[in-house]
Amino acid sequence: MTCVIQQALGLDTTHLVEYQSNLVHAQIVDDLDALSSAARSAGFEFAIASAHRDFHRQAHIWNAKFSGQRPIFDHNNQAVNIDTLSDEAIVDAIMLFSALPATSRHHFGSDLDVYASNFLNPDQSLQLEPWEYQSGGPFYEFSCWLESSLSEFGFFKPYDKYRGGVAAEPWHISHIKTANMMTKYVTPNTIHDAIAKQDILGKEAILADLPRLYSQYVTNIAKN
Repeated sequence: MTCVIQQALGLDTTHLVEYQSNLVHAQIVDDLDALSSAARSAGFEFAIASAHRDFHRQAHIWNAKFSGQRPIFDHNNQAVNIDTLSDEAIVDAIMLFSALPATSRHHFGSDLDVYASNFLNPDQSLQLEPWEYQSGGPFYEFSCWLESSLSEFGFFKPYDKYRGGVAAEPWHISHIKTANMMTKYVTPNTIHDAIAKQDILGKEAILADLPRLYSQYVTNIAKN
């Protein structure tokens, strides 16, 4: 694989730089600075909960969920009992909230999970759950500001609502130009090649159903 393909699949980190104790794609720094500054002017302390996540970290999360060592949650934030599920059903259950390794947009360095640190209550820990960004939640005003302001700085919310694939993630923002460039290299073929060579639980079920998983969970996002 070429370097840029490996970057897009989370297998190479040479495109990244440090930003607020996180790693991001070097090409998004100027726009991210502008977005953060504008947020501060609007009264929000722009903070990053998660940025780049490499293939192996995503694989660790995936394998922990597939093996039952880490809970899988449904739309109602209830833990899923995987004891009676087929491998295919477990894959779908995981992908509601967690990407398959090699398909996570966090591999790009262009995608961030963000919040307003000055709106987090002192006695509350960050959960990155939808209620925090909905009316009555601590980040509702911040989320509204993001929706009206992101495009001005070249960002959008890929998971603005549930479309039958990934659940809504109002905290997840993506740098349009950089993510679109990286996305071109994330195809069923490149995903297949990456997963086939790695220790991924449920691999047989994943590879057998990859075209559907790709359509339902990888490309099924908001327009930018």
